[in-house]
Amino acid sequence: MEIDFALCGPCWRDTPFIFGLCCETCGVPLPGENNDTPEYCDDCLRYAKPWSMGRAAVLYRDNGRKLVLGLKHADRHDIVRPAARWMARAAQPMTCEGMILAPVPLHWTRMLRRRFNQSAVLARAIAHQLGLECCPDLLVRHARTPVLDGLGYDQRHATVCDVFRAHPGRAHHLKDRTILLVDDVMTSGATLSALAQICLAGGATDVRVLVLARVSKDA
Repeated sequence: MEIDFALCGPCWRDTPFIFGLCCETCGVPLPGENNDTPEYCDDCLRYAKPWSMGRAAVLYRDNGRKLVLGLKHADRHDIVRPAARWMARAAQPMTCEGMILAPVPLHWTRMLRRRFNQSAVLARAIAHQLGLECCPDLLVRHARTPVLDGLGYDQRHATVCDVFRAHPGRAHHLKDRTILLVDDVMTSGATLSALAQICLAGGATDVRVLVLARVSKDA
């Protein structure tokens, strides 16, 4: 990282930023020109998502993958500020007055091992960039889940569908609000789907999602 919190030249060239036409729901890049008409990827047409809009800053490959893993597993907190800036830029089409940011929660055992929730750190920084409210503990993970790597959407959804809930002392923040869920990476979207359903059941008027990196089959 450079002193100005941007990437050095070689790292910038190796970072697959997402620009132009993308899926309205999950943010994955799509072929064609951006003409302000919502377009959707095959996965989102096949599996309807409970949120209305989604965006990602980078693809989960090359330096994009290194950035996510560095933040999650190597305590690379120097990544937070530039990542939040890229994510805030990606979120611009989705933001609205009264929106509240909520990170994907970690189970307390994983939080103890990692010492921080990278999604919460990103959410706070993005909220500061956008001038919006952030509630880091709006949602909680009350049960542990196994590693989801290698599982398809249906298997992932079955694994995470009952492990989240709204924090009893924060659930009132959901009522009549637009919620922006924040995570470091989206693979199938099963975790974000489970959380979006909880938000809507709790009275949220709309849910949108924002991630640092999006896994793409074509990446």
